Amino acid sequence: MPPLLFADAADDAGEVLKRTVITIVVAAVTSTITFFAGRWYGRYRAGRQWHAKEFLDRIIVSLNIFADGTLKIRTVLERSLDEVFLNPLAVDKVWAAAKATTRDSPLMPIAKEDRWFLLNFVLNAVAEHFVAGNIRQDAGQPVTVLRYALFLTCEQVGEERIRKVRAMLVRREHLEEFPYPDALPRLENPWHDDRIKTLRKAAEAYKREPDQFLTVEVCV
Repeated sequence: MPPLLFADAADDAGEVLKRTVITIVVAAVTSTITFFAGRWYGRYRAGRQWHAKEFLDRIIVSLNIFADGTLKIRTVLERSLDEVFLNPLAVDKVWAAAKATTRDSPLMPIAKEDRWFLLNFVLNAVAEHFVAGNIRQDAGQPVTVLRYALFLTCEQVGEERIRKVRAMLVRREHLEEFPYPDALPRLENPWHDDRIKTLRKAAEAYKREPDQFLTVEVCV
């Protein structure tokens, strides 16, 4: 009997070893396939975005300045949607609203019940860049307080009509009474005339539906 027990034990050990090797091989093959499939899909998606000139998985926050008769556009930050809208459903809502914009209607059509929540995600990201001024204000040091209106667009700009998710900051008084209702200011780039059109649309919406905007207070 003992020799039979030893034989059974050896068979069991061999079966366990066989299963372990198979598991390791399957895991390695699966990981390799997943890795290369992920890379392929990433390149495929990037290619589609490039050819369509649609970059809707990122958001650019820009500051729109009217100074010395010139429109100046400056980037505050650029991040992926996931980094700003910290909820998959919020990302889906932003993406869907971006897809619904047109050249003539660049402001993102967001449901009333979602506007504050989505804009507040952006406000929190923007506020990180200006916290030093708030600290100086709290310390009693002299600061200049500026108030900007924040809103979401997906304008199509440039000769190739590039589409991007954009959050725009502009002084509230410029939306209350837009300084260039008919004429154009000087432009740093020819395609910035599209931004003037967007800001005109924003000024109209600000009077009609102010809940499409949040106020950002900046201390400098």
